[in-house]
Amino acid sequence: MPWKGEKDPYKIWLSEIILQQTRVEQGRSYYLKFIAAFPTIQDLANAPVKKIFKLWEGLGYYNRCRNLIETAKKISRQFNGKFPSSYEEIIKLKGIGSYTAAAIASFAFDLPFAVVDGNVQRVLARYFGISTPIDTHSGKKFYQELARSLLDRKHPGIYNQAIMDFGAIICKPQQPLCNQCNQSRHCEAWENNWVGLLPVKEKSIQRKNRWFYYFIIENEKEEVFIRRRKEKDIWRNLYEFVLWETDHPIIPLEIPAAEFLRKALGKKKFIVTKMSNLYKQQLTHQTIQGIFLTIRLSGLFSGLKEYELVKKNKLKDYPFPKFINDHLKIHSASQKPLSGT
Repeated sequence: MPWKGEKDPYKIWLSEIILQQTRVEQGRSYYLKFIAAFPTIQDLANAPVKKIFKLWEGLGYYNRCRNLIETAKKISRQFNGKFPSSYEEIIKLKGIGSYTAAAIASFAFDLPFAVVDGNVQRVLARYFGISTPIDTHSGKKFYQELARSLLDRKHPGIYNQAIMDFGAIICKPQQPLCNQCNQSRHCEAWENNWVGLLPVKEKSIQRKNRWFYYFIIENEKEEVFIRRRKEKDIWRNLYEFVLWETDHPIIPLEIPAAEFLRKALGKKKFIVTKMSNLYKQQLTHQTIQGIFLTIRLSGLFSGLKEYELVKKNKLKDYPFPKFINDHLKIHSASQKPLSGT
């Protein structure tokens, strides 16, 4: 991992933000792309927002990218481009919580703050045989205090990295390497056969189902309508086609789709030429399913508010969510005719 042993707080911060809710294998390539494009936090602060989101494209959880931009600009403006060196200043930055602040403070500045992520919680819960749920307010506070009491205050960065790696490599969530673990003889979970039961989680994730019907509206100049999402929701600041969202599938789709288009396009003549297969994307708290319909207009039309016309061959320059990019990459193989106009 290219951020291992890193002392530059900018690079530590960047890696931690990218790795939030992202697998290391995926985050590595994004980290390297960002460092190549923006070697310093000043470069990131001065970059066009569109370029930053394009680089982030496909990584998901786009609020992280918005926070990244806001924090870079704040450090550039208020700290002259130099990352603050105290925990108290670091944690005030947008998108940085206690975990990330502790990571930056200990790894970059050798400050005595314990880093507590899922790996650390799992190690502590199993080693001490703790049944306190890790996903409650009181539980998080308990594990934070326990981690702080165990911290090697002379070498906080090395200690934090060691216990995190121990949880990731040895004390894994599934199939931990207990037989190879040099801590097993003191581990309460191993001694009492609790390994598969710890750590405890109290809450289960409630997932929401959303259906997105995207209309790729083309005119005779090979232009399509797209807009930048402004709502405080998923994919904010990314681009999309004309959208009709529902909380249930529409079957059959032809008639309600035509009615939606007539309302959007008024008296403008159009034909629905293609309909994609079903796409599905599973996010942490929601499942998004949807279909893309290609619409051909007769003549020119510019009456869709908040949308801009873009040449089809220029779509690659705009940041889209993975859901749309998947369609753009394989649509030629997945589309089928749709009857009706």
